[in-house]
Formats: sequence, structure tokens, C-alpha cells
Amino acid sequence: MTYWVKFIYDRETYVVDLARIGAFCRSPNGKIAFWLPQSRTPVVIHPQSNTEAYQTVVNFINKTVQYSLGSHWVKIQYEREEYDIDLNRISSFCCAPGNGKISFFLPDSGMRIIIHPQSNPEDYQKVVDYIEQTTGHDLTG
Repeated sequence: MTYWVKFIYDRETYVVDLARIGAFCRSPNGKIAFWLPQSRTPVVIHPQSNTEAYQTVVNFINKTVQYSLGSHWVKIQYEREEYDIDLNRISSFCCAPGNGKISFFLPDSGMRIIIHPQSNPEDYQKVVDYIEQTTGHDLTG
């Protein structure tokens, strides 16, 4: 299913299918960032600068993360921001020996997310469960 949104960003007009976005980042100040597919180009929208597009993205995130069929969206708190990530779009996971940290790269951004079992146990468990259920491998053991 497609979910197109049109907005102006950095003096250019974009039309983007939000269903192709694999990760969104929400900052405490209200801005939302996402990366355009296959480009590593970040887009940051703010409720004051682009109200209509901002609300469309928020509605999409809320609808998609809560009712995702065929995808595996999770909310993760990382470095004081909230990430909504479709784990099905992650192509590799890495676990550090000894401390159990799991890392992966966000789709289309190249940004590395590192989750530690002691500092973020709830989100860590979400990722571990996904890895085990999807791949059949125990990455931490």
C-alpha cells in the first residue's frame, strides 16, 4: 500500500511514498526526521514549518507502527530520541562479545544504532526477540 505525501523541504518540493521509509526519528522538540529511500538524504520536518505534511507523517507513523501487517515496526529510545524502525528492513545485526551490545544500521541512512542490555533492556529485548523469531539464530548466546 502506498501513502504519498507532498511537502517542501530545503526549497524543493518532494512527493514521497511514506510506506517506503524504514525508520523515523522523533526529537523531544517535535521535529521528525526520515531518510529518503536509496539516497541517504535526510528530511527533517517540524510542525511549525510544514503543518500539513507533519500531521500526515505523524498519522502514518501512528497507524503503521500500531497496525503493521507484514512488517515489524518497533519504537526504540536512543540518544534522547524516539525511533520507529521496521526491523524487517534491517539486513544485518551485530553483537559485541562480553557486553552483549547489539548494533544495526538504519535503512537508507547508514546511521548505526547500538542497544545495550543494561541501559535499555526493554528495547534490547524487542530486538533480540525479533532476531531469534525471524532468523532462528541466538545472536547473544
